[in-house]
Amino acid sequence: MLSSLMNPRPKTAVQRQARLDRILAHLDALYPNVECALTHRNAWELLVATILSAQCTDVRVNLVTPGLFKKYPTMRDLAHANLEELGQDIRSTGFYNNKAKNIQGAARTILQDFGGEVPRTMEELLTVPGAARKTANVVLGSGFGIASGVVVDTHMVRLANRLDLTKESDPVKIERDLVKLIPQSRWIDFSHQMIHHGRGLCAARKPRCGECPISPDCYAGDKAE
Repeated sequence: MLSSLMNPRPKTAVQRQARLDRILAHLDALYPNVECALTHRNAWELLVATILSAQCTDVRVNLVTPGLFKKYPTMRDLAHANLEELGQDIRSTGFYNNKAKNIQGAARTILQDFGGEVPRTMEELLTVPGAARKTANVVLGSGFGIASGVVVDTHMVRLANRLDLTKESDPVKIERDLVKLIPQSRWIDFSHQMIHHGRGLCAARKPRCGECPISPDCYAGDKAE
């Protein structure tokens, strides 16, 4: 049984750090050359793709964005697009009316306030429609290589709690806990590794714990035998 393979729960700071180091080493081994799953050629395309990814799979978004950027090749094209038509262009990603408004709002804001350049700070990005902290962290990390924080999506919420890296449910509080634990040099890769792990072995339903090398250091209450 899995319980017989478990490492004892750490009781000291040294033991907790050793456990974290093991988890990070396993993530490195599982996902050594991890990259953002959203196809993009620049930070603007990544911002749009990340807005589209809300409540939608990256696979679906990657099917939509090539045609979208062929039809609207520049930020200005999206800023002046017919909103109803834009909504239909992205309909398959869900919540398309709100997403269309956010994409057009983002284009107009960046053109007006930032000279057409996607901003490179968290504070500035948070003024852009559709860019909450998760989106901003994705764009800064994968678009510019700036480690501003940890991306907290539904996978990160689930895995961070399963691995006892946090006891919080609020994404902002979870990120606050994670940036204290994870070295800043790892924030970008760690975000992608955890997301990939959540889509694969550590799924929300029926996690494949028997195949997971992290399992001995995982004390989740919903582990599968």
